[in-house]
Amino acid sequence: MRTMARPENGHQARLLGLLRDEGPRSRAELGDVVRLSRSKLAVELDRLIELGMVESAGLAASRGGRRSGIVRLSSRLRFAGIDIGATSIDVAVTNGEMEVLGHLAEPCDIRQGPEVVLDRGLDLLGKLREQGLFEEIHGAGVGVPGPVSFREGVPVAPPIMPGWDRFPVREVISRELGCPALVDNDVNIMALGELHAGLARSVEDFLLVKIGTGIGCGIVVDSGIYRGVSGCAGDIGHIRVDDAGPVCACGNIGCLEAYFGGAALARDALVAARSARSPFLAERLAQAGEVTAADVAAAAQAGDPVAVEMIREGGRRVGQVLASLVSFFNPGLVIIAGGVAGLGHTLLAEIRSVVYRRSAPLATGNLPIVLSELEAAAGVIGAARMISDQVFSTA
Repeated sequence: MRTMARPENGHQARLLGLLRDEGPRSRAELGDVVRLSRSKLAVELDRLIELGMVESAGLAASRGGRRSGIVRLSSRLRFAGIDIGATSIDVAVTNGEMEVLGHLAEPCDIRQGPEVVLDRGLDLLGKLREQGLFEEIHGAGVGVPGPVSFREGVPVAPPIMPGWDRFPVREVISRELGCPALVDNDVNIMALGELHAGLARSVEDFLLVKIGTGIGCGIVVDSGIYRGVSGCAGDIGHIRVDDAGPVCACGNIGCLEAYFGGAALARDALVAARSARSPFLAERLAQAGEVTAADVAAAAQAGDPVAVEMIREGGRRVGQVLASLVSFFNPGLVIIAGGVAGLGHTLLAEIRSVVYRRSAPLATGNLPIVLSELEAAAGVIGAARMISDQVFSTA
């Protein structure tokens, strides 16, 4: 495996993180932040240049004396983000500052199994290579739609991922790309993407709720992902909301996901279409032979009252669970993301209404609940950010 140099001490690691998060900076500006003497800072930056991780980028404007040199992360640095969902796959290549240089996406069924799906991801990455976006990858981050043992880099008993249990995703991707790799739950990498480039850039403690085929929650504490002891923190889709509810993909009864994940919404839409309660959905069923969560969104936008009520009811269920989380965690921001979040402001209004009504006033008095603006880019940016944290660390 080709391994690029790593920082040799904490000062170098912090300088790399600053240049990643803030972009090119003059030596004087970096000295103001890291509080190193000018000579010590010069030693550390010069060493990073020798290691090939940092490069000079001209001179800064004068601050009243000799002009300070600008430094930036090496222009050859490349990270890959692979965001695998239940029904799609997104692949992107970024530079060291996490700017997306190329992004490809296509439909992909997670149930095809790990070999097929990972090969699709690697093929997409190969297309980005053919576009001249990179010569080599220095680190790859992967997100998957199920519980992950972060330490081992494997999915663990994922309910909607047959054939993936304990498959060595990290090992396979690392071997195929010849670089370090990390694997995490897809919601966690989306939260990292929002932290780096989205609405949460200035928020240290927040929740990201992804409503897609399943439902999950990324928990960010002090600007870092909280994964729990075994890596399954935030699995809110399997919180029981009704003892007499439908059977969930996990095998339990009445989970939130069984009421309002994308699969549940498609199930309810099919019932509404077959019974002709919704003429709009009945027409979609006749045309396509199936109905999806996207069809429910289209029906609601067309004013279909059945679809609107389905969204509102789902929003109420999500809001009930989220209200408890808000009272417990007291976040500074809640971001709603994922494919079903494309249902838009009807869904958001219902979630807000329930959370603001049911949570403690002190917890919600200054709590924004918003829709993600990064959308599909959140996952790939977050995956690249995740592996860059490792590459830019001394461990």
